Amino acid sequence: MKFYMPTRLYVEEECVLSHNKELSSLGQKALIVTGKSSAIKSGAFDDVAKALSTNNVAYCVFNEVEENPSTDTIIKATTYGLAENVDFVIGIGGGSPLDAAKAIAFMLNLKSTDPKDLYNPTLPSNALPIAAIPTTCGTGSEVTGVSVLTVHDKQTKSSIPQRIFPQLALVDGKYLMNAPHAMIVNTSIDALAHMIESLLSKKNDQFSQSNALTGITLWSYTKKVLTKEKPLDSANAFQLMLSSTFGGLAIAQTGTSIPHALSYILTYDQHIPHGKACGYFLGKFLREAPFDLQYPTLCAAGFTKIEDFQSFLQTVFGDFSVPSETLERAYNVVVKNKERLNGCRFDVDEETLRRIVF
Repeated sequence: MKFYMPTRLYVEEECVLSHNKELSSLGQKALIVTGKSSAIKSGAFDDVAKALSTNNVAYCVFNEVEENPSTDTIIKATTYGLAENVDFVIGIGGGSPLDAAKAIAFMLNLKSTDPKDLYNPTLPSNALPIAAIPTTCGTGSEVTGVSVLTVHDKQTKSSIPQRIFPQLALVDGKYLMNAPHAMIVNTSIDALAHMIESLLSKKNDQFSQSNALTGITLWSYTKKVLTKEKPLDSANAFQLMLSSTFGGLAIAQTGTSIPHALSYILTYDQHIPHGKACGYFLGKFLREAPFDLQYPTLCAAGFTKIEDFQSFLQTVFGDFSVPSETLERAYNVVVKNKERLNGCRFDVDEETLRRIVF
């Protein structure tokens, strides 16, 4: 077994303010990386600003991270951060700001604004210190070394080759309380995909399985929130956030699998939210697993058969279709990726992949 997790993690109420000294100790001036509004609406930005101000630590803000951030955005933020002389980075938001924060911290440490450096595998995984504060319940990016960016030249999304973990992760369920329902659904299914794909990975071991199964069980308690059978309360918000973090801990060890690889094309071509794009393939992916792998996974999630799980996905997402040309492109991209195809605990040949896609 193996386990590598260099991130100091706190999952608790008011953790940003409770650990304000630890957050502020990362440097003298922070670059806060966010999207346009979620950090403000969730209350996370105000907590971070108060924590830094309490300790007389300066900060500046880059709030232009779009959904599925591009390499152009990373270079723009890096240029700004270099001009501001920052020495650490705080990412606030969903997967997009957190992944962007890692790439920006990497480029700031290089003092480079050359986009080619983002995908240079010969460069070491060194970066400015990073704190990650999630405001969605799907990414798990606060505890992974992954930074997925949109690469327009390749018309897809791709992770940079370096593994860049935050030094500090602060997870508080209260930041979910004002989130739109669709965002909670999309991101929670992303977290579920992380955990299922990790369980079905050849790289899984008892450590990663423990994280994935614990996270799936926590996730199972929130299904009625996702189907709108009950309103979101603070207890469910905490469970959703914690489940997402467990998913991150799992994929930090195993990586993701087929649904994620396919999802990138749907997101790039059709602008389908990432979690929803993963969910499009997740039921069909699990259906292909042998019973001895499929059944324990379903049971942990609170289902007894694969048809119930697929029905649940249809309920939370509603009816939506993907153009055949997009599905064909997704298939053609992933079928060439032998590492992905050979990375599952069950055989995924070309015909199996075609059943997952179509």
